[in-house]
Amino acid sequence: MALPVSPLAPASFPSLPVIPGVRFATTNSGIRYKGRDDVMLAVLDPGTTVAGVLTRSKTASAPVEWCRMALAHGQARAVVVNAGNANAFTGKAGDATVQATVKAAAALAGCSPAEVYLSSTGVIGIPLAADAIARVLPAMADGLSEESWEAAARAIMTTDTFPKGSTRTAVLSGRTVTINGFCKGSGMIAPDMATMLGYIFTDAAIPAPVLQALLSEINERSFNSVTVDGDTSTSDTVLLFATGKAGNPPPAVAEDSELADFRRALEEVCLDLAQQIVRDGEGATKFVTITVTGADSNEAAKRIALTIANSPLVKTAIAGEDANWGRIVAAVGRAGERAERDKLKISIGGVLICADGMEVPGYDEAPVAAHMKGKEVDILVDLDLGGPGRSTVWTCDLTHGYIDINGSYRS
Repeated sequence: MALPVSPLAPASFPSLPVIPGVRFATTNSGIRYKGRDDVMLAVLDPGTTVAGVLTRSKTASAPVEWCRMALAHGQARAVVVNAGNANAFTGKAGDATVQATVKAAAALAGCSPAEVYLSSTGVIGIPLAADAIARVLPAMADGLSEESWEAAARAIMTTDTFPKGSTRTAVLSGRTVTINGFCKGSGMIAPDMATMLGYIFTDAAIPAPVLQALLSEINERSFNSVTVDGDTSTSDTVLLFATGKAGNPPPAVAEDSELADFRRALEEVCLDLAQQIVRDGEGATKFVTITVTGADSNEAAKRIALTIANSPLVKTAIAGEDANWGRIVAAVGRAGERAERDKLKISIGGVLICADGMEVPGYDEAPVAAHMKGKEVDILVDLDLGGPGRSTVWTCDLTHGYIDINGSYRS
């Protein structure tokens, strides 16, 4: 049964322009879902380079392990994603499904197996028939289209309530290049190299090592800076593909000054997609921005920000529109990073609440309470330690809707 669309969802899926060298097809495999497509196939022109970030989970899925091997080659010709079954913790049966899928996709794209990338999302621990995905791929060839971006985004959804897409343009060595991306994610979202399934495509010509350096850097400030529930998936994958069709001179290093505008556009796409995942957090009614400043380092600031963002007490207070700032104080104190009581400052919605080791004299909770009734909640924590550390993370509230969705996920 389809879930109601998140109240934090954008008005519509964006119009994503054609990127030369990228075509999509979707279909229903019958693995789990009825009445909707649940397999996405992307076929990429020869010469496409690829970069990726993958879950650090020690129980990573069979498709993740395949991608880890394939990324070492830096070339891509096909991507296959299925929803409804994660093909994780499925033993040798999972490996057999991967091998059959890769073989069928490679035959369809006319490429080597190492140029095929796979992702699976859904229930963990249920083996698939070896040909469960492979058998539907040949018929998808006739449906390949340069314009099927939204259909591709919808085919990879599980508990998502809306498809997530983003696009930007940039100038690279005098050429205008396009970056499109789509992703899925709603629950089991916590940063750990990547936090969902995401696929980003550009017509820029960029060698795989440069592409990897850019993605790894930007990933930390985008996909690795969002959390819904503190749980990292077995399947988390973000892949970035560059077809080279724009014809720009390929940059030799990620530090090339010509890449400045491309880096800006890529980060905007990644950040937009990451924040859409939070806006679709299971049961979410509030989009929460948490910024920590004045820490000893950026890493320390991020650890504190994530401790606040993952606190069930903080998240339920936000859901209840309760300005219980003491829960933020408690989260800062247990984050494991340096903090001093008499320097700590906390603001919500731009209103300073505590400083000098206590509540600000004359503090009026009314404007903070009013701020928390909105759909966007802003929390600022200034450690005031004199350090350069700063980090912003994004999360959502924790409502009974999260329990309803996850209590019946397999049924």
